Amino acid sequence: MHIAVIGAGLIGAAAARHLAKMGHQITLIGPDEPANFANHTGVFGSHYDEGRITRSLDPNPFWSRVGRNSIARYGEIAREGDTAFYTETGCAIAGPKDSPLIAEMAKTVQAENITCSTYQDGEISTVLPMLSFPAGTSLTLEPQNAGHISPRRLVVAQIAAAKRQGATHLPQIATNITETAQGVRIAHASGHVQADRVLVAAGAYSAALLGLSTPIDVMQRTVVMMQLGPDEAHRLASLPSLIWFDSQGIDCYMLPPIRYPDGNVYLKTGGDRVDVPLRGAQAITAWFKSGGDTQVAQMLLQATRAVLPGLQVASHHAVPCVTSYTQADYPMIGQLSPRISVATAGCGRAAKSSDELGRLGATTVLGQPLPDWAKVCVAP
Repeated sequence: MHIAVIGAGLIGAAAARHLAKMGHQITLIGPDEPANFANHTGVFGSHYDEGRITRSLDPNPFWSRVGRNSIARYGEIAREGDTAFYTETGCAIAGPKDSPLIAEMAKTVQAENITCSTYQDGEISTVLPMLSFPAGTSLTLEPQNAGHISPRRLVVAQIAAAKRQGATHLPQIATNITETAQGVRIAHASGHVQADRVLVAAGAYSAALLGLSTPIDVMQRTVVMMQLGPDEAHRLASLPSLIWFDSQGIDCYMLPPIRYPDGNVYLKTGGDRVDVPLRGAQAITAWFKSGGDTQVAQMLLQATRAVLPGLQVASHHAVPCVTSYTQADYPMIGQLSPRISVATAGCGRAAKSSDELGRLGATTVLGQPLPDWAKVCVAP
């Protein structure tokens, strides 16, 4: 069967690999990373980055499972795509010990048998002395099978692995999808592709391409990149990936020191306090080109200094990103018709979970039912 996958990002590239390994003829449609954001006139992806948290720890059993299933295949993907993308630094989640999120996470840890340790108040400084939290904090540390990935290099690995199985990558922007008597016709700037079926995994652009009536909320996000000098990078080298939240459930996340393509080492922190929606493809593209919100970046810098006393930052700057959500806070994976399926809306957790989300999308486009545990996914 000839299947076109639209979206050469995290979920689409994963789906292409899974489908190609099943023996199907695969055309993966999606542009490469733009060389210059400011001059770029096409679509953007959210995987242009070197650091995203990966973990099994999660208050929600579904998100814990898709993360764990993906992590279990990281080695396979790296070998098949001949590209390393995962660093095992561990991951810690901290918050008020009497909060509902901590209680729900404890239930998931027990139910899913996740290997981790929990520390209270003063115990935290014995394992992570560089961090500081308010009294009444509980911290759970997952030391193995957790840390961070380079989403950019994960996509490279997935596409390379898919191509080795016979897939074709067409670096074009899909502009229209039409069902025909022969199958599905996908138009792009240089022509069209005729396929038997299509899976749309175009991230924030999926809803506009498909004309979906089911709402997908695309929110602008800003992260702050904090450049570290050699001494500070060395001091913080043993940090795990970190997520911390307050009594209202408002959270921030931080990546440990990571070297980026410009040669510098950065800490990255994210966690917008206010959701600002982006309406339509033009608004999404304009946000990626905006440089992000400097006020949010300053707030994130202050939040980072609060948990990392004495932090020495050589410089910092804002970077824009987007996150797609459904109202149910689960991904949208399902069929619009027997020939057209969708796998999108990572709800802020797609990077770590993308291989499993891509596999579930591959299941759907083949007309197979989702497993019972995944039927929480939103139908299009």
